[in-house]
This record gives sequence, structure tokens and C-alpha cells, in this order.
Amino acid sequence: MRPFHLTPAPELERDEILHYSRHLIIPEVGVSGQRRLKGARILLVGAGGLGSPAGQYLAAAGVGTIGIVDFDVVDASNLQRQVLYTTADVGRPKLEAAAARLRAMNPMVQIVPHATRLEAENAMEIVAGYDLVVDGTDNFATRYLINDACVLLGKPNVYASVFRFEGLLSVFALDGGPCYRCLYPEPPPPGLAPSCAEGGVFGVLPGIMGTLQAAEAIKLITGVGRSMRGRLLRLDAAAMEFREFEVARDPECSLCGDRPTQTGLADYAAFCSGGLVAEEVEEPAGVSPEWLKRALDGGANIQLIDVRSANEFEIVRIDSARLIPLDELEERADELDRGAKLICYCKTGIRSARAARLLKERGFGDVASLEGGMVAWAEAIDASAKIY
Repeated sequence: MRPFHLTPAPELERDEILHYSRHLIIPEVGVSGQRRLKGARILLVGAGGLGSPAGQYLAAAGVGTIGIVDFDVVDASNLQRQVLYTTADVGRPKLEAAAARLRAMNPMVQIVPHATRLEAENAMEIVAGYDLVVDGTDNFATRYLINDACVLLGKPNVYASVFRFEGLLSVFALDGGPCYRCLYPEPPPPGLAPSCAEGGVFGVLPGIMGTLQAAEAIKLITGVGRSMRGRLLRLDAAAMEFREFEVARDPECSLCGDRPTQTGLADYAAFCSGGLVAEEVEEPAGVSPEWLKRALDGGANIQLIDVRSANEFEIVRIDSARLIPLDELEERADELDRGAKLICYCKTGIRSARAARLLKERGFGDVASLEGGMVAWAEAIDASAKIY
């Protein structure tokens, strides 16, 4: 693989030669490869589970400039997999904690913080300042945004995703290869693919996949080996099995195909929501935790349905709730009381909104979703609830 088109940085300093000596003695890397790393500018979008190991290895390898885009704060639930942070960082902006940690690891690299959400309004300007992008995000809207900006600007996109025990890895928008839209022309229906917060993730999996992302980025810069362009790597961490699939550029792709119809960025929130509006089925209402508490205390005829998994139900639940996981709801709908007001809830309100809509489509009239789910219930009503 030929090196990515970068001008090597100036000669290495004495401290850099010592720091990167194990790279320098690899014939395929050598001084010229390390100088390319020193001159490289990589944008890391997301400083979470994938971004933590990717950022650490990119900094340790001597990538001269690492930009980080993040707007979140460190939460205790992050520490199971986001290894950049410690318990002392809980409540601290991730960007601030990540930048401090990476600078401490290697003061010879420059860390550029972007304290913002990557959006259509700023993506082109931010991405344009870098040679390639490492996608450490966990939602479809931002993945499509990163992909589209990279294709339009001619920047490689080092992609990975994780869910439960499965990890995926590829490189998109490189030298005429496929883009993310070639693999996924359309996002899944809203709620079909839950986030890690809703579905969970095996703690070490982001560490593996983020490290692989760093490896791909370093290979692209130095020209070492064969890139993942046109290939998709799937890891089943439960079985510890790797499988590889070919991903070809789609000549009909709306973005990188032979006759592209998309020439700019789009409204990604609308695209990934399927453009849902009130269609033939009226959108179910949402109820607040305070309303639900008053209704339950007042003896209202309410059937409370917990649509989470049995594991989540075991951790914490609302008294009187009945467990019917979302993937069983359709086949078990006849167990529900059509004479009662049905209120669905989950962890954050995403799955329960989908459950309520499903019940509406099945002809249930009085259906609602608990806004904010168990998290909102704990904040507003039951401070003793164990939030995971």
C-alpha cells in the first residue's frame, strides 16, 4: 500500500528518535514513515469507547496533530469501557479529560479540542482541516454525516462500530473505494438498532475495535501493509471469531456512485428518523414521570409495561410494571388489557416510544410512553432507583 498523500514533517528531534525508536527500526516504517506520522493531522470524532483506545495509540505513535470532537461529560457508566477516564473524571467534560490524558502520554503531539457536536453546519469546515477521520461515534446520523463529509472532501474515513459482542471495521472513501452509503444506503428503522446505552456492549470490545482503527489510520499514513478499503471486518467477541466480507463501491450510490445525486450535506436527523411524522397512525402521547406517579397513586386504571430486557428488569423497575420485552410485544399483545390506559417504559424512552407506536398500529387506543424512561423516573420520583 502506498503512503497516504502527506508531506513528511521536518526531521525528528532527539527526544522523538528515542520515543519512537521501536517504529524507526521497522523497515516498513523507518524515519520516513515516522516523519509522515509527525506531519499528519487526524480528526477523532467521539472520545468514548472507540475514541479512547484510538486516541491513545495515535498519540503514542506520534501523530503530530490529533483533533477531537466531543461535547459529552464523563459518566460513571462510561468507565466500564472508556479507558481514557478514571472515577475522578466523572462529571468532567470528556474533551477536557481526554486532551489532558493524551498530552500527558505524549507532550510531543498537538491535541486540538473541538467542543461541539459535529453537525451539517460545521462538519465540512472541521473535517477539511485534517487528513483523515477516525469515526468513534455511536449513532447513525453522525456516521452518515462523517461519511458524506469525507467523500465530498476526499478524506479517508476509518470506521468502526460496536454492539454487545459484535464489532465492525472498515475504511471508506479511500482512492475510489466504497463509502458507508454503499454498505448501508438507508439507515435502519428508528428504534430497530438500539444504542449501546439501550442494548449494552461487552467492555473490552471497543478497546479492540478502537485499537484496530488506530492501526488502520497509522497504516494509511505510513503506507504499511494493506488497508481495509473494500473490506468489512466483523468480530464476534463471544466466540472470538473474525470474518471478512467484500464491500464493493456501488455504482448507483447516491453519493459516490457513477451518477451521484447528492452533492452536499443533508438533514441527518430527519434522514435517520425516517422522516417520521403523524401518518396514518396517530403518534402515541408521552407522559411525564410526575403525571405517572400521580395517576398510579390515584388508582387510575393503568397497565404499566416494561419493554426492556429481563436483565434490565432485574436491575431496577417500577412497582406494578409487567415485563414484556420489546421483541416479544407484538406476539404477546393479546395479553394486554384493552380497557386500561397502557403506558410503556424503558431506560430512556426510545424503545418505549417504538412500543407505544406498535400498539397503536395494532389497534390499542389509549397508549403512551414514559418520557425519559427509568432515568427520568429516578431523577424525578425515586432517587433510590439503581440507574445503570
